[in-house]
Amino acid sequence: MTDVLRVEHLGRVLPLAVPVTLLTDVSLAFQPASFTVITGPSGSGKSSLLYLLGLLDVPTTGEVFVDGTPTSALDDAARTRLRLAVFGFVFQFHFLLPEFTVLDNVMLPMRQLGRLTRPQMKDRAMELLAQLDMADQANKRPDALSGGQRQRTAVARALANDPPVVLADEPTGALDTKNAAAVFAILAGLAQQGRTVIAVTHDEGLAGTSPRRVHLVDGRVVRDAALG
Repeated sequence: MTDVLRVEHLGRVLPLAVPVTLLTDVSLAFQPASFTVITGPSGSGKSSLLYLLGLLDVPTTGEVFVDGTPTSALDDAARTRLRLAVFGFVFQFHFLLPEFTVLDNVMLPMRQLGRLTRPQMKDRAMELLAQLDMADQANKRPDALSGGQRQRTAVARALANDPPVVLADEPTGALDTKNAAAVFAILAGLAQQGRTVIAVTHDEGLAGTSPRRVHLVDGRVVRDAALG
């Protein structure tokens, strides 16, 4: 099976007066229909790795391959378009635009990619919201939603362009236990539907429910194991 996403000998160093090493010699591969959690102590490089995987940052050394194609030589415009087409992002804080309705927030990535007409975008957004039990909230603004509803909206937005890869950075960090479990179950379901899902989490209980766990310490992979 072809890897959807692969990194080889990835390194990231912040070029400060005293350089700070975030990641060192990370090599990983991710297949379709897989769910991987990334764990590690604070400052271990978890979020840095996720940002590199999603082309939100550029490695100092090594390479990120998307469907087997290297990305280091892409210019900013090409990286942005590839990111919009391939990746959906869910963050700890939902980053919904407060002046937009739930529906418009979900439609935003589709507008940026420019593949669909407005009626098609609306239909797609409503379909996603319905799948996440949020259709009845479509015309509300984010400040009228609960924390769990905001994060479900963020998941719908991440799926707007039908990305093969979903990256989640502490997606349950701001939620109570019940909503955290619900969001993690949604992510697991996305993997079962064929997507590649990679989630950073500090929650040991949730991490233990994932089929694969990558553990980082001081910017290095110290464990990469199937669970269960």
